[in-house]
Amino acid sequence: MPGAPVTPLCRRRETCRLCGARDFAHVLSLAPTPPANAFVPAERLHIPQPVFPLDLFFCRACTHVQLLDVVDPGYLFADYVYVSGTSRVFIEHFRRYAETMIREYLPTAPALVVDIGSNDGTLLRAFAAQGYTAVGVDPAQDIAERATASGIPTLAAFFTPEVAARLRDRYGPASLVTANNVFAHADDLDAIVEGVKALLAPGGVFVFEVSYLADVVEKTLFDTIYHEHLAYHTVGPLVGFFERHGLELVRTERIDTHGGSIRCAAQRTGAARNPDGSVTRAVALERSAGLDRPTTLVQFSRRIDALRQRFRDLVKDLKAREHTVAGFGAPAKATTLMYHFGIGPETIAFIVDDSPLKQHLFTPGLHVPVLPVDELYRRRPDDVIVLAWNFADSIVAAHDGLRRSGMRFVIPLPAPRIVGPS
Repeated sequence: MPGAPVTPLCRRRETCRLCGARDFAHVLSLAPTPPANAFVPAERLHIPQPVFPLDLFFCRACTHVQLLDVVDPGYLFADYVYVSGTSRVFIEHFRRYAETMIREYLPTAPALVVDIGSNDGTLLRAFAAQGYTAVGVDPAQDIAERATASGIPTLAAFFTPEVAARLRDRYGPASLVTANNVFAHADDLDAIVEGVKALLAPGGVFVFEVSYLADVVEKTLFDTIYHEHLAYHTVGPLVGFFERHGLELVRTERIDTHGGSIRCAAQRTGAARNPDGSVTRAVALERSAGLDRPTTLVQFSRRIDALRQRFRDLVKDLKAREHTVAGFGAPAKATTLMYHFGIGPETIAFIVDDSPLKQHLFTPGLHVPVLPVDELYRRRPDDVIVLAWNFADSIVAAHDGLRRSGMRFVIPLPAPRIVGPS
C-alpha cells in the first residue's frame, strides 16, 4: 500500500468510511495533483501549490472503493469556485429533479427542503419557486453569502449533527433532505447520515446523487477521481451502511449527469414506502460487472494507461502539425485529466470557461490561463480540447459556427475523438 503523505494538509485514513474495516487492496494510482478547484490569481502564481496522492483503495470487507488520503476540507472548500448556476445543463437538470421530488416524495408546500452542499442554491431555487421552504448548507463562505443574498437562506458550514439540530430548531423537521454530488465529498459519512436522520420528519426522505462507480469503470471516467471525491459509491456497500444507521435504501436510479451517476432515496427503516426492487437490481448489476472484486479495478487501471497513450499520441500529432490548441471548460475533473495525461501550458495555450468565478484565474498547479469564451472567437485556435467532455455535445452545438469554419473539437473521454468541419 503506498505510503501516506507527510504534510499537515493531508492525512491517511486507516478505516473504511462505510464499514470501519482496515483490510484494503490498493487498486489504482493516478498522478498526484493539487486540489481540483484550487485555481489561482496572477498575483499568486509564484506560490508553489502542493500536490497530494490520488490512490484508490478497495475495502475487502464491504467492497466500498475510496481515497484514504484526506486533504484538509478547509483547504479544499474555503475558496471554492464551482457554481451550478453557470451551466444551463445543470439548471435544467435541477429543475426536472425538483419536479420529480415534488411528485414522488414531498407533501404540499410550504414543507421544508434542506440541501446539503447547496452551492449557489440552483436546486433550492426550483423548490422555492413552487412555494416550498428551501434552506441550504454549504461550507464555501462567499458562495453561501451570495446564495442567501439571492433569496435562498444558506448556512455557511459543513453539515454535522450539530448543524442539523440548529436547522431543526429554527425551521422544523425536513420533509426532504438532498445531497447532490456531495455525499462522496465527506470523510465522516456516519456524521452526515446521523444528522440527516435527526433532521428528517417522520415520513421524510433523504435523496442523494453521486457519481456511480459502475459508470466510472465501464466508461473509464478516471478524471472524476480527485481529492474532493473521497468515496466512489456502489449500491451494495451502501445498503449495509444505511441499515447500521437505522435507515434503508428504498430506490435507486441511474442518471446521466457527470458521465454517469446514481440517485438514491433512503428513509427511516420501516417507514411508509416499500423498496421498489431497484436496489436489489442495482446490487445484482454491480456483482455481474465485478465491482465486488478488486481485480476489476486493477483492470480499470490498465485501461486508463491505454487511454492515456492514445490521447497523448493524438495530441503529439496535433503539435507535429504545428496546430494551436486551446481548452474548453475548466471543471474540477480537468485537473486530474491534465495531470495524468500530461497536458499543460506546453500543449494548451489557454482555456475558456463560462463561469465568471474562474475567468482570469489560472488552473491548479499547471497554471494555464482561464478566459471568457469570447477568446475562442478572437484567437481562433486550430483545435479545442473539450475538458468538460460530459457537455461536449452541447458545447459543439453552441459553437457550431467555429466547427464549420474549420476549428476541430477534440473530445478526450469516454474515448478520444475529433469533431471537425466535415
